[in-house]
Amino acid sequence: ESIGVNTDSACPCGSGKTYAACCGPYLDHGQRPPTAEALMRSRYSGYVLAREDYLLRTWHESTRPETLDLSDASQLNWLGLKIVHTEAGGSDDMQGVVEFVARYKIGGKAHRLHETSRFVREGEQWFYLEGDFGK
Repeated sequence: ESIGVNTDSACPCGSGKTYAACCGPYLDHGQRPPTAEALMRSRYSGYVLAREDYLLRTWHESTRPETLDLSDASQLNWLGLKIVHTEAGGSDDMQGVVEFVARYKIGGKAHRLHETSRFVREGEQWFYLEGDFGK
């Protein structure tokens, strides 16, 4: 069950834009993120909002799991996303890399997820391929 979001509220990805002007069109209206970074940001919002449908839809079929267990999402409090580095991933590229740090809390304890994610573009659609955790 997804967590509702006010379309006028700040986008979870931390862009400073409203959800409706940022990740909302990708998660709710089937629009395709134009860059690897836009997809990465929208997938972060997907985790914040527990949108398994969107996360699976944007995961490349060669590495996509059958299901995602987001049942503990209600105990997870996402604190923010910081893009550390991007490589390629533009609208004319076929692949891209986004390094990021996502901060979250579980049961009052803070955690950091530091990942370098790889993305591929097929046609007009970017997909998450895989990520290397920890640096």
